[in-house]
Amino acid sequence: MREENGAQTLLIDADDTLWENNIYFERAIARFISFLDHREHSPDAVRLILNDVERESIVTHGYGLHSFSHSLVQTFEKLSVDPVTPELHERIRSFAHQIADHPIEVLPGVPETLQYLGERHHLIMMTKGNLTEQSGKVECSGLKEYFSAVEIVAEKDESTYRSAVAKYALDTDSTWMVGNSPKSDINPALAAGLHAVFVPHDSTWILEHEEVATVPPLRHLLVLERFADLKQHF
Repeated sequence: MREENGAQTLLIDADDTLWENNIYFERAIARFISFLDHREHSPDAVRLILNDVERESIVTHGYGLHSFSHSLVQTFEKLSVDPVTPELHERIRSFAHQIADHPIEVLPGVPETLQYLGERHHLIMMTKGNLTEQSGKVECSGLKEYFSAVEIVAEKDESTYRSAVAKYALDTDSTWMVGNSPKSDINPALAAGLHAVFVPHDSTWILEHEEVATVPPLRHLLVLERFADLKQHF
């Protein structure tokens, strides 16, 4: 599983693995639902409708604030009994725009752990989303120096991981994907023949929820409570 010098390759997710992300979207959604104040649908019912709209928006607009903003507006238009004015449109979009103004909040123990891992292994950041948005987060996080490369992809599926393996000539026996999302980080990486480290986050986006797949033969899955626990295994 290791190279002769013991070094392995760790592909590491960014949002909600290295820094907080979804909590800001959850706060924006809570403000949006409160603002909508629907007379018939409960907040939970509105959230389910928004989830469906977001699934559709991702297909057309991908991930990121633009897609999220579009989803909020579309959900409002679908549910509002009042005419949707330009002023209302702008008010709704402001819930998404406020997220962009929030500083990057690196999760506890991350810099020290990356420092430790980087001295022993090959680290590649692998994050999905809008190229401009994710690039900005990477720069503002102050964590780029710990990685030999940064991959920003439109989607994280099995083919994406296989492409990364080919691009960097990775040995699948000594390559691990580290992340908080079963849907994007764990299951497709295992399917592509990599090992995986699952670091759950209390606020993982609901559209990233998925049962962790059965681990294929000769592959390994670690489940850790904290990112810093990686130091005990690598």
